This record gives sequence, structure tokens and C-alpha cells, in this order.
Amino acid sequence: MSKEDNQCRYFLTYSGVKLPLKLVSPLESNETENRNTYFRAYYDTANRMIRCQKIVYDEIEFEHNYEYYDEGMIRQAHIVDMDDEEKMIQFSQQGDMQIV
Repeated sequence: MSKEDNQCRYFLTYSGVKLPLKLVSPLESNETENRNTYFRAYYDTANRMIRCQKIVYDEIEFEHNYEYYDEGMIRQAHIVDMDDEEKMIQFSQQGDMQIV
């Protein structure tokens, strides 16, 4: 993913437990400078979040990378936590979830 090709946005937090994460409380990029914790998200041209990073003290605490079906439903989530442990979750077009 080229960051130049995707729109980057910043958020204070998220709500809910479903994937992709629902980020709330938008921040301007300059509002992240004095914050210890915030979320950085990248969106594709269809306005779907394709990458979400939780930033804590300028370090990435976790990262989610999302892929979607053509219809817009989530197809896959690749999650990496701060210990570099990875989890892949796949979703059927009916919304069923499977961890692989």
C-alpha cells in the first residue's frame, strides 16, 4: 500500500467490537502532536478503511489491515499486535468469521 494513494485520517478512539473497527472522534493531524494515544487510519478510494494503527507514545501498538469483497463487505482482517503476534480472520460473504 502506498500512503500517497490513500487518505490518512486520525481519531481519538473506537467503539464496538466488530471489524473493521469503527473509529470515532476525528482529530486533525496537528492534534496528534501532544497526544500519547490515538488511531491512524488509511482509506481507499471507495472510503473503506484498509489500515488502522493504534499509536501509543509514537509507537504502533497494534495494526489491522483489511480487505473487502467487491460489494464492500469485509473479506479479511490481518492483525498484528505489539509483540508482533499475527492473527488472520476471514469472513464469508454471509458474514461468518473464521480465524486462520
